Amino acid sequence: MPLAFLFPFSCMAIWAGNAIVSKLAVGVLSPAALAWSRWMVAAIILTPFLAHRAWQDRAKLRAGFYQLAALALLGMVLNQTFGYYAAQTLGATEIGLMMGLTPLMTVLLSIWLLRERPTWGALLGGVISILGLAILLGQGDPSRLITQGIHIGSVYMLLSAATYALYSVLLKKWDLGLDNWSMLYGQVLCSLLFLTPFYLLVDGQWPDGRALWLILYAGIPTSALSPWLWMQGIALLGASRTAIFMNLLPVMTAALAICWLGEKLTSYHLIGGGMTLLGVLLAQLLVQPVALRRRARVVLASCRED
Repeated sequence: MPLAFLFPFSCMAIWAGNAIVSKLAVGVLSPAALAWSRWMVAAIILTPFLAHRAWQDRAKLRAGFYQLAALALLGMVLNQTFGYYAAQTLGATEIGLMMGLTPLMTVLLSIWLLRERPTWGALLGGVISILGLAILLGQGDPSRLITQGIHIGSVYMLLSAATYALYSVLLKKWDLGLDNWSMLYGQVLCSLLFLTPFYLLVDGQWPDGRALWLILYAGIPTSALSPWLWMQGIALLGASRTAIFMNLLPVMTAALAICWLGEKLTSYHLIGGGMTLLGVLLAQLLVQPVALRRRARVVLASCRED
């Protein structure tokens, strides 16, 4: 399909827009209220289409409830809530750049949890991304991380990226025998089980009219439509080729932040963010497995011959 790339491309554009919504919601809607209301809207939108399918799959959903709950907690509750709290103090540009670390974190967690062999891209990309992240977090001066520590918003954003990376790995590891739509719907319902008491305890205020369009954007295109676009991209392009489009997220977010929010790109954004994205890209493109033991045996054999 020649235009198959439009599916993941559109998904990234929607996610970038969600970073802008996160910033616009500051002072209008609390992170707890936004996290809860977006998944409530998604549940309302998806229920007419997926309730019957979920009923047919009820035995599988019941059997995989704990795994679905864990996935919902990571990918829909913690990931989004950490991101919304980060938006209280970080710019949308920083949010996009740090969320761009997710593919690299996914690769590194896959090595640990899925016992995948480390690749040269993961090792080299990891080092470059860490250096870039130090420049980004230190606002051009990595020594600030030692003298002043990491900004709380950056901590929230790193946790957001890490939880989504872990979510992606576990999604690959656990085979619950469900199709993608049933998996999504089950996770949406589980996320409400976690978020409803959190929202009532932390906020409990009904959102006012000013927040309506923010909630609708977060609930419909971001929560209900973008998963379908991403799944379509994987079905047509394959998981590896689709994952490459994650590298567009920081670029799209920065562009929207400049146009909509008036944010300005600085040298540390370009240098630190560029190094971070380069590391992520290398991790995805250089997939040759590391074979240190074999190389060591070759070197040892050549030494013996000499």
